[in-house]
Amino acid sequence: MSLKPLILKFVKFGIVGASGTVIDFGLTALCKGILGMPDLLSNTIGFTLAATSNYFLNRVWTWKSTSKEVGVEYAKFLIVSLVGLGLNSLILFLLKDISLVPRFVETTLDWDFWVAKIIATGVVMVWNFVANNFFTFRKKKC
Repeated sequence: MSLKPLILKFVKFGIVGASGTVIDFGLTALCKGILGMPDLLSNTIGFTLAATSNYFLNRVWTWKSTSKEVGVEYAKFLIVSLVGLGLNSLILFLLKDISLVPRFVETTLDWDFWVAKIIATGVVMVWNFVANNFFTFRKKKC
């Protein structure tokens, strides 16, 4: 079995993920910075809406799913995403709130939060790809 198709899927997944990251970070910044919501609530809103967008893009483009069980597939994707959200929030908590990321000069930009979020996003990307490839979009063998 060639690694080329898997690598191509990962690249597509990364591109879709980049669009999701824009949605995630944009909504997180809106909720946190403009609306004044708490860190983890802001993170949850951004992450969840990005995951929904990512499902549809990955279904059509990355995995080219033809499953008629869209609801089941979407539920699986959300389960993977919720586990990813848990990992994301845990990493944010460990890196920011327990201060594993060094505190930068205090500014209104809250750099330690954003550095922790970037690290969390990278770790969760790997989890999401592997879980979606082998669970959500796994082709059924006849």
